[in-house]
Amino acid sequence: MSSVIDKILQFISTYYIDPIRNDDGYNIFNTITWALVLGACVFGVMRLLNRMKVTIDDKFILSVIPFVLAGSSLRVIKDAEFFNPPIQYLFITPNIYFVVFAVTVLCLVVSKWMQKVGKVEDYRIAFAAFGILWTGVNVSVLLYLEDIVQPMVPFLILGAASLLTFLIYKVSKYSGSELFSSKVNLSIVFAHLLDASSTIVGIDILGGYYEKHVIPSYLIDLTGTALIMYPLKFIIFVPVLYILDTQFNEDEESRALQMLVKMVIIILGLAPAFRNTIGMILGI
Repeated sequence: MSSVIDKILQFISTYYIDPIRNDDGYNIFNTITWALVLGACVFGVMRLLNRMKVTIDDKFILSVIPFVLAGSSLRVIKDAEFFNPPIQYLFITPNIYFVVFAVTVLCLVVSKWMQKVGKVEDYRIAFAAFGILWTGVNVSVLLYLEDIVQPMVPFLILGAASLLTFLIYKVSKYSGSELFSSKVNLSIVFAHLLDASSTIVGIDILGGYYEKHVIPSYLIDLTGTALIMYPLKFIIFVPVLYILDTQFNEDEESRALQMLVKMVIIILGLAPAFRNTIGMILGI
């Protein structure tokens, strides 16, 4: 019995604890686990937002974006070795998601209270302001700790993602497809093209960086270029968007779930994109 327990503990240590402790990235086991945890969390967040009477619309998603940037910049602070063990383990995936989520919910609660007592007319404005302030503090800390060594990085990443998003929008409009006609769907495209572009700049242009996720890493090694990230993104999110837009619009509850999932997809693209971009600008 003790040998079985030892093997289980070794398995957990090798595939879950060590990747966090050493920041080694992902493997097939923790990738599947974190995906399942994310799926469960989506339904938990939906119930929480319903209890708080929060409507997930374009304006709410926009107000969440600053917290995504705050979380990404916080991760870069960790990469700059500002934190020491064991505190630094809080800011490695997936732990950092729970930390940022807790702070975000706290700010949302405070923002709702401010609207209730008449401090603000729209809680989303105060909510976004908290996120912008947090991001500003994080970026200020980074600029104090590190020097800008690659100033062209954001122009390359933003330029590539913006051009491709524009082309996709035009092709979609010309073909008569409505899949990329909404602001939210275009935001998903833009966020994930930012992520793909940041990977390409880091691996193919600057060099010295590598992909931590299992499937992208395998395909980059197989093809010899990070350009594979562009078609990979399309293969993943085009079917997902199609299913969300065609199968989750029957009633108010399904539409709320649709918007929540889309918000999560935006976060999954924008968070690593912003982190990669800031890290490369500072040479981290």
